[in-house]
Amino acid sequence: MRTYAELFAVREFRNLFLANCAGIAAHTTSALALGALTYASTGSALLTALSMFGAPLAGVLGTLTLLSAADSVPPRRAMAFAALLATAGAALQAVPGLPLWARFAIIFANAYVGSVAAGAKWALLTDIVPVNAYVLARATMNTSVGVMQIAGFGLAGVLLVWLSPYQVFLLALVLRAVSAAVGWFGLTERPARTSERVTVTRTLRVNRVLWADPGRRSLLLNLWVPGGLIVGCEALFVPYAADRAGFLLAAAALGMLAGDVVVGRFLSPALRERWIHPLRVLLPLPYLLILLSPPLPVAMAVALVASVGYACTLPMQERLIAHSPPEARGQVLGLHGNGMLAAQAVCAALAGALADLVTPSRAVALLAAVALAVTVALTPGLRRTAPGAGEPDSRPAAAVPAP
Repeated sequence: MRTYAELFAVREFRNLFLANCAGIAAHTTSALALGALTYASTGSALLTALSMFGAPLAGVLGTLTLLSAADSVPPRRAMAFAALLATAGAALQAVPGLPLWARFAIIFANAYVGSVAAGAKWALLTDIVPVNAYVLARATMNTSVGVMQIAGFGLAGVLLVWLSPYQVFLLALVLRAVSAAVGWFGLTERPARTSERVTVTRTLRVNRVLWADPGRRSLLLNLWVPGGLIVGCEALFVPYAADRAGFLLAAAALGMLAGDVVVGRFLSPALRERWIHPLRVLLPLPYLLILLSPPLPVAMAVALVASVGYACTLPMQERLIAHSPPEARGQVLGLHGNGMLAAQAVCAALAGALADLVTPSRAVALLAAVALAVTVALTPGLRRTAPGAGEPDSRPAAAVPAP
């Protein structure tokens, strides 16, 4: 399976792709609407960043409590429950006059449940397509994220000029309902990956096992931290560009889309490995130019070029799967995804707090400089998982002693 035509010939992949598209479009439109509503009512860059990017902090709680459900619950069932909860949340967000604390509670509750369902979704992807097609399939799913972020942020940015945030929330409600329906009716139910019960103890035990391996730990840190700091830069687009922030977010999404298409579709495995480090450096480097407070077109170019660097995560995810036990695949991919989103949320909050003290342009440049330094510092650890560095530790999680 080496082409998009072969990939989309798989019915379940098509449906998973469509459900993901609708869900991402709903998330981006509602996030920008909530960010605009929060900034208009509070004037706080910190609260605005938290409203748009802070919800995945709840994923930390999910990772520490019920993440084992990603392997212990049939995947379609887990995804359907999360989709229905998100639909209900979108309906509540559309209610005018709802207190800001209640809106935050809604997005955090959705993120908690979604943190478990995400692991089930990415593990399901490894069942739908052959192992050697995972990078192409994941890159294509990432492409759906890029396209829908462009469409969602762009459309929401235009609609917010003419409509209220509450009316934009209604659009998100429709998209959430579409995502839930396609996911339920378009996917085949599969048995759980393990017969073990969903318990906090099991979640913590497997997390310890997964974290104990140095190579896997290095991969997770590289997947979490530098990208999280760059999302902190993106969290300041609203304070930086005000009502034109949607264009910056769309430009960043376009760059991510371009990187995923090139790396996922056109680069061989050997070339993907060779481009890991240049792409890692590309991600933070252009944002240093924001220190000069460039006009919107230049800032859009910066966001676009930098976001191509997100494609470095594709070969690193490929390594992560190779270095993980199959029966814990849902949990390790959930750990990767939830840790990544949590890092993004923490960095978004840090960025918002920083921008309340200095100008948004200085805050963006400072975060980019830290991201660049972290990228360099984490580089040696990747050698443990490079091809030819040694056999990956993919023994069953139950067979690997906890530290």
